[in-house]
Amino acid sequence: MSTKYHPREIEARWSAQWAEQELYEFQEHAARPKFYWLTMLPYPSGDLHIGHWYAMAPSDAGARFKRMNGYNVFFPIGFDAFGLPAENAAIKNNTHPKIWTYANIERMRRQLRSMGTMFAWKNEIISCDPDYYKWSQWTFLKFLERGIAYREHAPVDFCPSCNTTLAREQVIGEERVCERCETPVIKKALNQWKYRITDYAEQLLKFEDIEWPEAVRTMQTNWIGRSEGVEFDLAVDGRPGQTLRVFTTRPDTIFGLTFCVLSPEHPLVREVTTPAQRGAVEAYQAAAERKSEIERMADTQEQDGVFTGAYALHPLTGANVPIWIADYVLMGYGTGAIMAVPAHDTRDYAFALRYRLPVPPVIRPVGSAGANGEGLELPYTAKEGSEMCNSGRFDGLAWPRSFEAVVKELERRGIGERKVNYRLRDWLISRQRMWGTPIPVIYCKTCGMVPVPYEHLPVRLPDDAVFKPTGESPLKYHKAFLHVDCPCCGGPAERETDTMDTFICSSWYMYAYLSPYWKKGQRITADDVPWNRGVVDPWLPIDQYTGGIEHAILHLMYLRFYAMALADVGVMPPKAPVRRLFNQGMILGEDNEKMSKSRGNVVNPDALVRDYGADTVRAYLMFIGPWDQGGPWNPKGIEGMARFMNDVWYLGTPVEAEAAPAQDAEAARQLTGALHQTLAKVSEDYLAFKYNTLLAALMSFRNQLKAARPTLQGTPAWNTAIDGLLLMLAPVAPFITEELWQRRRPGESIHLQPWPRHDPALARTDAVTMVIQINGKFRDRMEVSPDVKAEEMQTLALERPKVQEALANRTVRKVIPVGNKLVNIVVQ
Repeated sequence: MSTKYHPREIEARWSAQWAEQELYEFQEHAARPKFYWLTMLPYPSGDLHIGHWYAMAPSDAGARFKRMNGYNVFFPIGFDAFGLPAENAAIKNNTHPKIWTYANIERMRRQLRSMGTMFAWKNEIISCDPDYYKWSQWTFLKFLERGIAYREHAPVDFCPSCNTTLAREQVIGEERVCERCETPVIKKALNQWKYRITDYAEQLLKFEDIEWPEAVRTMQTNWIGRSEGVEFDLAVDGRPGQTLRVFTTRPDTIFGLTFCVLSPEHPLVREVTTPAQRGAVEAYQAAAERKSEIERMADTQEQDGVFTGAYALHPLTGANVPIWIADYVLMGYGTGAIMAVPAHDTRDYAFALRYRLPVPPVIRPVGSAGANGEGLELPYTAKEGSEMCNSGRFDGLAWPRSFEAVVKELERRGIGERKVNYRLRDWLISRQRMWGTPIPVIYCKTCGMVPVPYEHLPVRLPDDAVFKPTGESPLKYHKAFLHVDCPCCGGPAERETDTMDTFICSSWYMYAYLSPYWKKGQRITADDVPWNRGVVDPWLPIDQYTGGIEHAILHLMYLRFYAMALADVGVMPPKAPVRRLFNQGMILGEDNEKMSKSRGNVVNPDALVRDYGADTVRAYLMFIGPWDQGGPWNPKGIEGMARFMNDVWYLGTPVEAEAAPAQDAEAARQLTGALHQTLAKVSEDYLAFKYNTLLAALMSFRNQLKAARPTLQGTPAWNTAIDGLLLMLAPVAPFITEELWQRRRPGESIHLQPWPRHDPALARTDAVTMVIQINGKFRDRMEVSPDVKAEEMQTLALERPKVQEALANRTVRKVIPVGNKLVNIVVQ
């Protein structure tokens, strides 16, 4: 065997051997308790980048640690294989997205294996496989039966030049143009399929029995945007029977209502706009169509609008209230119309100032000097501690009595009702693209919309589809796909050409891993389920999920909704799908910026593995900083980790000896103490994902081993310490530790060994080394009790012969103890 460390040789050999031994494959039934560990599945973009490594290698280390602690760990992998990049590649290379996708998957499989991960490859799933997506279609049909899935007109980004809808990422720049032809993008209303996620808003606001980061819980709570208030009607002046319905969370400010605002998309706009204002209103609507909701809601967005020429009547005073349109009001929230109270709302205030609309204050701080709000700094938006003023008989009512009093008055008049609103919208799942799961619906002129029978699933994507340069979906023109007989009447019909949002695939993949491609190639029915429940149910929930916080709103909310909806249709138990979540940070470029090809700061992991070995790359990524924070790549830093690996090789390689040396009892005691101190620290850090500090502890232990090697190598204490080093390092660096373990203890893999237990008694240090300096220069050292007091340290230091010799004929000005490990004597 080679005495030099050659990572490429040993890593290739152990990868092949572990695969042959099926060391990491799923064990459904084992005596050990189950632990389902999951990292977010990658998109097969072509090559693993360093971000993949940063997400997966530390997650793998955590899974390995859990396995060594006695758990039956399931750690699967797959590919989220549908999506726009494959379509763009198909257009660019004149090929089919399936060919591009599977070629990338094959390359990424090789790269993932080179990483040294303990993935259960036999449970791999690929979301573009028909035997996977037929179950996405099956759940769609179940949701349709239950009313969770429905179809309605909804606006989409549309390129009039390419004659196609665009995904969010295809609309570029502040001018919102098509990425292909740079034509300004417009909004266009099309029939779209949606899932009623809003029906689950209250459930989604509950996070009981799950350990998720507070940041994710807050982001989801804010995204759902629950607000309690009142909806009420305002009569439109001069139009008998026509009303305008608004929602507000601040009914206590109703007497400050001086204008109303409609969303530009509100259906009432066309009806109430006067002929004189029609041109201005339509021009404003066209401009609003080109803005995204994010732009319209941005704090930096200038508040502008157009008067419709119409008026509403104040519900309590009967005063005329002008009706405007403005794009800061969204059709999807509340009723798409607001009562504007400029004195007590920031956006309304800016709008009123711009258009010189009245701004009367109607609430004030309780007990303030100005009875009518005189001298009040506007806009005044406080709830707590506020009271009504300039509000007739309601004057002096403080929050929350003010809220209740106005709501009751609106209810008494029969024009209002309490309401809970959510910012959350129903999930629009339709995509006018080809490379996604086909929506299993047929349209017949006689029978209308007809669900595809369960027995006819999957509705397969055609392998011979040809893309147009514009990016239009080929499904619209593919005759064999498009034209079909109606399942009800047998007459001519057409398939739905929309496909599902790719987030559908990633909302249930964690269950498919446990029962991959269930009923593969078999005919399925409405009475089937997407997986083997006898396998899946006992393994739920996922015990540990890792991934980026950028997925907090979409993926991580969708998977929770999907679990709730699947429980409602009876295919899984009603429990949270993920018990514990951890969000890793982001690995940055050397310039401290996000890595991108345009910046030229991308790091190629394949080159690093070739030069340093996978163990060194894994360990350096974990050492670079706290895993939840990320950090910049430092090309010099990896050199230090390479030296550490070489030291581990040097220390762990067995040396032939004629006879074991006699063991120095004191040196052995100190080394054993260091081992157990390190073991306590490392064990604690693995549990908390503090990989950087556990590696720092192992490096410190490495230094202690190097110091002890001349006197202890080959002794029982030495061998126990080296075994401990390898076991502690094994989750981080699986290859080098396996190689050295087998050289020392041929037989069972190190990754099947139990995690060593630290002994607090052995970890306790009976003495620490105290260094003595004079004017900052080293003079002596001595062993002292860890509990030594400062006064005793001073006395002991001054009594040392070497110190007394150095202090001869010199005056001591000060003696400064530092902790229990340093005394600095200051002399003239």
